[in-house]
Amino acid sequence: MPTEDLALVSHLLRRAGFGASRKDVENYAQKEYEEIVEDLLTPEKSPEYDVDFISRYFMGTVTSDSFGQTQAAWIYRMINTPRPLEERMTLFWHHLFATGWNKHEHAMTCVQQIDMFRTICLSDMTTILIALSKDPNMICWLDNSENHKDAPNENYGREIMELFSMGVGNYSEVDIKNAARAFTGWTFTQCIPLYPFGTYLSEFEFREDDHDYSEKTFLGEVGNFDGYDIIDIIVKQPATAKFISRHLYNFFVADEPQVPAWSIQPPRDPKAIEILANTFIQTKGNIREVLRTLFNSEFFKNSRFMKIKSPVDFVVGTVKIAGSHTVPQPDLINLSGSTALMGQTLMDPPTVESWHTGPEWIDSGTLTDRVNFAVEHIGNLNSDGIKDIINRIKSNGEEISPEELVDICLDLLGNMEIDDTTRKSLLEFSKNLGVLIFDNTDSELESSEKIINLLQMIVSCREYQFA
Repeated sequence: MPTEDLALVSHLLRRAGFGASRKDVENYAQKEYEEIVEDLLTPEKSPEYDVDFISRYFMGTVTSDSFGQTQAAWIYRMINTPRPLEERMTLFWHHLFATGWNKHEHAMTCVQQIDMFRTICLSDMTTILIALSKDPNMICWLDNSENHKDAPNENYGREIMELFSMGVGNYSEVDIKNAARAFTGWTFTQCIPLYPFGTYLSEFEFREDDHDYSEKTFLGEVGNFDGYDIIDIIVKQPATAKFISRHLYNFFVADEPQVPAWSIQPPRDPKAIEILANTFIQTKGNIREVLRTLFNSEFFKNSRFMKIKSPVDFVVGTVKIAGSHTVPQPDLINLSGSTALMGQTLMDPPTVESWHTGPEWIDSGTLTDRVNFAVEHIGNLNSDGIKDIINRIKSNGEEISPEELVDICLDLLGNMEIDDTTRKSLLEFSKNLGVLIFDNTDSELESSEKIINLLQMIVSCREYQFA
C-alpha cells in the first residue's frame, strides 16, 4: 500500500473525522479515495451508535444537573462513533450556531440541540435553519421567547443573518426588524423544574396570538412573511452560499481570519470559495453535495497540516492514536475538562460569536496543556494503540537505526510532516537513545521505552499542533 495513499487517507480522516489509528487508516485505504468519501458522506450505511451504552456507566448523562458528564459522553462518542463525518458535522454546526449552557444551566437542553444537529447535519440549509429556529436552546439563548408582536426582540432576527447565514454587510436594519417580526410567536414550552420530578425537555411552540401577521419587507421582497419565508429568502441569497462555504473551508481546509473580519478581509482562497458556493447554489444549499465537492477537490487534498487543531481535535485525535477510551472509564470526564483547559468547553462557547479558531487556539498556557496531555497519553505503554505502534516498529527488524526510527514514528503518528529544524532535533534525540534491539525480553522492554520517549518528543513538536 503506497505511503502517499495512506498519507491522503490520514489527512481525510483527520479533517472529516477526528483522526484515526494506523490500523483504521489501513482499513479505510483498502478502498479508493472517492469511495471512502462516499462512505463518510452516507453515515446511514454504517451501524448506529449505541446511545444507551455510555449511560450505563455515567448515569448523569440522563439527568439535567450533569453537565460535565454530558460533555464527556459526547467526547466518548467522537472517539468511538462508526460515523465520523456525522459527528464532525455535528460539531461544525455547534460551532457555527453557538449556544451555551451558562444561560439556562439545563444540560439536557444542550444535549437535545446536539442531537438535533446530528439528525440534520448533512441536509439542506433550509431544513437546518428551520430546525435551528425551532430549537429551545437557541430560542432561549437569543431571546426569541421574548420576541412578541407588540414588543419585538431583534436578537435572533439579527444573528440569523449576521452570524448564521449571510454575514455583515448583506442586510439592513430594516431587514433585521422585519425578520424579528416574522419570528414573533416562535417560542418554547417551559420545562417542569428538575427537582423533585426529574428530567423534562422543552419543546418548540408557536403561539398564533403572539405572531405579527402584517406585511413585511425583507431583502427586497414584500409579503406577509413568517419565519419559514424569511429562511427561504435567506437561503436563496448568494451571500449565504459564500458565507457558509467560507465556514466549511475554515473548518475543513485551512484557517481563515476570524469571522468578524470577513466583511473586510477576502478569503484565503477565493477560487475555492467560489467552487463551493456554486455547488451550494446549484443544489439549493445541499450540505452533503457541498462537502462532496470539498473533499474531492485538489485544494482540500493539498491542504495537509494547514490547520491548527482545535482542543477537541487535539484531545480526541491523540486518544484515538493512543487507542484508549474504547470503553467508558472513570477518567473519561477528564477529557472534556482537558478541552476546556485548552480553550474549548463543549456546549458552552464563550459568546454567540463562538470560539476564535486557528492561531487564537494557542497561547503559552494552552500550549503547555496540549503538550502535557499528548505526552501523558502517548506515554502509556498499556494503551492498545501504543502497543500496536511498538509492534509495528519491532516488525521492521531486530535492529533499527535512529534515522529509521524517526521516519517510522512520524509515519505511524499520521504521516506527519516536519521541517528540517525539527527533523534535526529529533534525529539528535533518537541517536542519543541508541539502536533498538529486540532479541530478548529485557532489550524489548528497554527498546519499547526508547520508542515511547521518541513518540513523546514528536508530539511535543510544533508540527503536532497542526492537522
